[in-house]
Amino acid sequence: MSNTKARHIAPLTDLDGFIAAALVDSTSGMMLESTVKGSFPIEVAAAANTQVVQAKLKAMKAVGLGNDRIEDILITLGGQYHLIRPLMANDEVFIYLSLDRNAGNLAMARLEMKKLDQSIDRL
Repeated sequence: MSNTKARHIAPLTDLDGFIAAALVDSTSGMMLESTVKGSFPIEVAAAANTQVVQAKLKAMKAVGLGNDRIEDILITLGGQYHLIRPLMANDEVFIYLSLDRNAGNLAMARLEMKKLDQSIDRL
């Protein structure tokens, strides 16, 4: 397992089906922390999902939801779940999680991401 100062996101590695996780600055695409099981290209995923977050914020503003906030974004692939959760303490930073769809529990992953979000008071 590869780690880049995975101090905040380390609890996510205990999830069944864990593939990768990162804390990402959505303004720059820079990873603040990451941890990977295997060879998942976390740097590429982090940067690409920055565009997902920015596109959703732009769409929300366009339809008059600019004062609301993203709780989480779920992307369901054939073999994986990808979850994105902007931090309550700093919505310019998000938690990114990739899980194996066959081994992971989506409800448990969302719950753990919420608990992790609530435990981070500033970055």
